[in-house]
Amino acid sequence: MRNITTSKEKLLKKIRQALLEKRDNPYPNLENLPLYPPVDGHLDVMFAEQFMAVSGQFAFCEDEVQFIETLLELAEQRNWRKIYCWEPALQEILARYEYPYFETDKDFEQAEVGFTLCEALIARNGSILLSNANAAGRRLSIYPPVHIVLAYASQLVPDLKDGFKLLKEKYGNNVPSMITNITGPSRTADIEKTLVLGAHGPKELFVFLLEG
Repeated sequence: MRNITTSKEKLLKKIRQALLEKRDNPYPNLENLPLYPPVDGHLDVMFAEQFMAVSGQFAFCEDEVQFIETLLELAEQRNWRKIYCWEPALQEILARYEYPYFETDKDFEQAEVGFTLCEALIARNGSILLSNANAAGRRLSIYPPVHIVLAYASQLVPDLKDGFKLLKEKYGNNVPSMITNITGPSRTADIEKTLVLGAHGPKELFVFLLEG
């Protein structure tokens, strides 16, 4: 009787033989090599380019005055009236220049803009690292159709691992229960491969980067 060996049996036989033969790892230092090449250039420029490439809108501000002036101009153009801000540090800046905002969640279903800070800006892919450790919690960056983030140059890092390092330095063992990485406005192309913005979150995403 002829011995019949299927393709599956041949493959399993090769696997068994390979497991029995002990060989040295041909790439012993592979895991120690960096995944990406070193960042060459300014982090702010890299972040801005990558962020705008995924439909984000970016504004660099030298100081708080320029930030408020840019925000006022933008709000006037878009006719924003219901801007919600829950983080004390951000509220302090807006109050200093008498910029109107909602500090509670009253009529939150009518919110037009959610205004938050962030944990870090990831230059490599133009992403924003957020957590629920601050007063903005989980809702303010998700529900309103427009999300505005105020960030500082000191929060710019090359890669995601550097962002997590900042979190570790800031919170120690009390890591926030929610950490999210946002890359551009919410989007989907599930239906007929047509790109739709604002499918599961904000339709527009702005980053104001302060030098100081």
